[in-house]
Order: sequence, then structure tokens, then C-alpha cells
Amino acid sequence: MSFIKTLNLGQRLMSFTNLVRKAACFAAVASVTVALSGCQGIVNSPTMSQVRIINASPDAPGLDIYQNSAIIASNLGFGSITSYVPIDPGTYTTTANAFGTKQVLSSSKTTFVTANQYTVLIGNVAASLQQLTLKDQSQAAPSGQIALRFIDQATRIAAVDVYLIPSGSKLTDVTPVYTNLSFGINTGYLNIPIGTYSLAMVPTGTIPTSTTILTYGGPQVTYTSGSASTVILIDQQLLTTPGLQVITAPDFVSPIATS
Repeated sequence: MSFIKTLNLGQRLMSFTNLVRKAACFAAVASVTVALSGCQGIVNSPTMSQVRIINASPDAPGLDIYQNSAIIASNLGFGSITSYVPIDPGTYTTTANAFGTKQVLSSSKTTFVTANQYTVLIGNVAASLQQLTLKDQSQAAPSGQIALRFIDQATRIAAVDVYLIPSGSKLTDVTPVYTNLSFGINTGYLNIPIGTYSLAMVPTGTIPTSTTILTYGGPQVTYTSGSASTVILIDQQLLTTPGLQVITAPDFVSPIATS
């Protein structure tokens, strides 16, 4: 399950035209939703690779995503996270085109290895669109812990310090799990004790007090032992003052969570 609520603003229209080669449908998260359920397809296979696409660009048009010549997602909107799709291991060129056109906005070439999971993250503003391929954690975090990876793709917000506030505690009671998280930074996976936490972020260097105004504050969420997830900071749209939101992608779902 996903461990925090999200504001997922993009369309979720996915393409099914690659069934012959991939033998899997490409399911998308729900359109204009306020929560990412985390019920994405994570299918372990000893002979296949797994890949998903995330669109974190605040002003790019809907994107058609190709791997070599095969389309794997259509009209992927801002804030969208696709399910993992099994692919044959090998080297692919992943291309993001403006929806319905052959206009290439970004591309990358990656070798996908057997039995590994990957995320192709498309971010930055449309004029400087970037494409990054990440290797995802596909095994359980150490016993009694969870693994969280934070990636900042928010183009309009200054650096922040990241807190996980345990249930029953306050911001002033805890220390940040990561400081000075700014655009483009990938923290890597952080192992954190299981528990119920609220995610909070403040401008970096802030010494929290009872009146500190959060840059971001999330609800309490109970984390499942062994689970791994990626938390991506993105811009909040439709506001006069720029804001921050997060989207969460489950990388490894503990069997306990699905039983």
C-alpha cells in the first residue's frame, strides 16, 4: 500500500497496444484523485525486467511514452505514476513525445537487467525536460524497518528539511530524516523503523517551534515492515502562491501488506 496520500493531477489514460510483446496491460492510477492507492502491479519475475514511468513535469503536455518503437503509455499527465510493466531484458531508448505527435521532448537509453525494477522519471519544466532512469528496490527492507527514497522534482520550492513525526509526537520532538533536500536530489533509500508517522517538510535550516508553518504536511500513515517506497516532491498547481505536494510510488510491497 502507498504510505501517504497524494494529489495526483494528471490524466490516467494508458495504452494497451503492446500486449503481444509484453503480455501485460499497463494500468494507470485513477484520474484527478487525491490518493494514490498503491495497488500497482509489482510482478516479480526471474526472467523479466520491470519498468514504470512517472511524469513530474508541471507544465509539459500529456506525454506518449515509447520504448524503442512501441508505445507503452498514452497521454500521461502531470503527477501520473504507471504500474510496473514486465519487459524483456535489454537496451531500450525510452522517448517522451507530446501527446498525439512525433515531437520528442525527452529521451534516454538504458539497459534493463533481468529481475530488476526501474523507474523512468520525467521531470523539470517543459522547456528543460529531463529524463532519469532509477533502479528501484525490489526486496524487503531490513526486519522491523521500512525503506523510503525521497526525490525532489519541485521546480518552484526552495530546499526543505524532511521529517517523519511519530504518532503522538510533535515536530519539535524529532530530528529530520534528511536535510537540505533541493531540486534534483535523490536521497537513496533510507531505512527507518516501522511505525505510524506524519510526513512534514519545512524550509531547510528552520528550527521548529510550535508556530512553524510547514511547507508540506501529510496525514498519519502506518508503515508495513519491509516495504519500500519512493516519495517524489512535485509542484502544486492552480495556486497563486507556489506550493508543494508529494506523490508516492510503492517499490516493494511486503507480503504482510497484501495478505
